[in-house]
Amino acid sequence: MPDKPKVYLIPSFINEEAIHTIPSYIADAVKDCQCFFVENERTARRFLKQLWKSCLPGQELIIDDYEWYTIHKAENEVLQVFKQKLKEGKKIGIISEAGCPGIADPGQLLVKTAQEMQVPVRPLVGPSSILLALMASGMNGQQFRFAGYLPIDNPERIRVAKDLEAESKKMNCTQLFIETPYRNNQLIETLIGCCHPDTRLCIAVDITGKDESIITRTIAEWAKNKPDIHKRPAIFLLLASR
Repeated sequence: MPDKPKVYLIPSFINEEAIHTIPSYIADAVKDCQCFFVENERTARRFLKQLWKSCLPGQELIIDDYEWYTIHKAENEVLQVFKQKLKEGKKIGIISEAGCPGIADPGQLLVKTAQEMQVPVRPLVGPSSILLALMASGMNGQQFRFAGYLPIDNPERIRVAKDLEAESKKMNCTQLFIETPYRNNQLIETLIGCCHPDTRLCIAVDITGKDESIITRTIAEWAKNKPDIHKRPAIFLLLASR
């Protein structure tokens, strides 16, 4: 009889300088795992080594004792391997590239499969840029929506930004979205150009890092003092005036 399977959702740091944001009990979950499904094996291995050094100094982590599988956005082949490991009774850890697995992350498809197979899933506490930015923004934390990436095409991006603003005003809902870091400044220009001057925009940059900045201003205020956040990891929050 195989052991009972289990899935651990293991959070990773948002910023490599912030290993302190990972609770020490995460190391206990790692010890219980037998294999990992990860977005990027190289960075996941580096993360676990840093975690071990921080939480369990003096104890040896034999990283190659674990089985490693790359999610690749949970293509069918990976899902089949995942199912087989659950049938074998494996204790599996899912690790996102940054933050919490299953939140704006391809790991959600693996979690969906575990739920369908009635396998226990243990979400573990760790940093989420979405929640941390929302907490610090001063915006509506009762109603909010994560919209992911806005379109690259400028006319389409303007249309979507206006739609998000209109929905925010109608529902009193905070809209959260992200951009590829090298297009951050272009997105800010788009928002300043198409949103109402009284709409509030929070720009959260380098969350949990030493250069962290989480600032909420109106569109009119941002227009007077545009930030330069080119190539810096950021998340944006928008709340329209009612």
